[in-house]
Amino acid sequence: MPDPTPDPQRDVRPTLEAVAARAGVSRATASRVVNGGAGVRQPLVDQVRKAVDELGYIPNHAARTLVTRRNGAVAVIIDEPELRVFSDPFFSRQIRGISRELNAHDAQLVLLLVEGSGDFDRVTRYLAGGHVDGVLAFSLHTDDELPAIIRRFRVPTVFGGRPEHGTQGEDAPQVPYVDCDNRGGARDAVRHLVSLGRRRIAHIAGPRDQTSALDRIDGYHDVLPDAGRELVADGDFTAEGGARAMADLLDAHPDVDAVFVSNDLMASGALRVLRERGVRVPEDVAVVGFDDMTSVAEATEPPLTTVRQDVEGMGRLMVRLLMERLNSDTGARPESVITPTELVRRASA
Repeated sequence: MPDPTPDPQRDVRPTLEAVAARAGVSRATASRVVNGGAGVRQPLVDQVRKAVDELGYIPNHAARTLVTRRNGAVAVIIDEPELRVFSDPFFSRQIRGISRELNAHDAQLVLLLVEGSGDFDRVTRYLAGGHVDGVLAFSLHTDDELPAIIRRFRVPTVFGGRPEHGTQGEDAPQVPYVDCDNRGGARDAVRHLVSLGRRRIAHIAGPRDQTSALDRIDGYHDVLPDAGRELVADGDFTAEGGARAMADLLDAHPDVDAVFVSNDLMASGALRVLRERGVRVPEDVAVVGFDDMTSVAEATEPPLTTVRQDVEGMGRLMVRLLMERLNSDTGARPESVITPTELVRRASA
């Protein structure tokens, strides 16, 4: 059996003084290096880092915060129910991009989900406590309290998705955002359906309290300005919502020969309804989605033609813009970024 007697030498954690002695520098110099401070010559930085590695020294978080005035943590706030966040691959892909970029900046991700209006009080208390250096917020809705909360505490923030007009206010500082070209991608999807000779093209829209859905509706109407409102069915960005909308369209307009769907999950539900009703895809009805969530688009029957947006890359960009803001000596805010989209052709259209 192993000896249960503790070994004092083995159990003592290396101190900052030991690091300084090993590196041949003062304790103050060692502290500045390990806690992220500035003003130390590179040769001394290298000596201290080598000593840290050799001794297995772990920096004290409280000390680092005092030196850098940073917590080393970023809040990711998603205004969606937990069930939707963990069932929709869009969110997992964006969080993965955010997490990987935060790791590269030695920062921790703190995930905050907003399921209802009562959760805004919890988020407010957390931000007021100064626990994070910045905020990444996405899936915003038109009635969101988040922009006002963020303004109140002046927390450096980057939005995922273009905020709704008016949410920031004319007198409020403009918050940078990262989004894809939703309207242009929608135009590409509908133009592709027109190029196939389809003449009765419907649209299954996302929730109208989100700018991504509104921009995709606008892109649909850019190509089909004469399409009536009756050809636009409302969904909720879920497979079940897409199935309901597709069923409603078929009941009201059995002559529909194509449908542009505002995201891949809803398109998967629409394809299921078409299959159940014996409607052939793409022979009778062609279908195009949006997002290119490959776990969805490649698994549908038939595989889904869709508009690709670089969701993981957009998550990385959000972090980079936030770090640019945090590291700016002048407090300048970075410019918002709109990323391009690409039509990915598969068998559904």
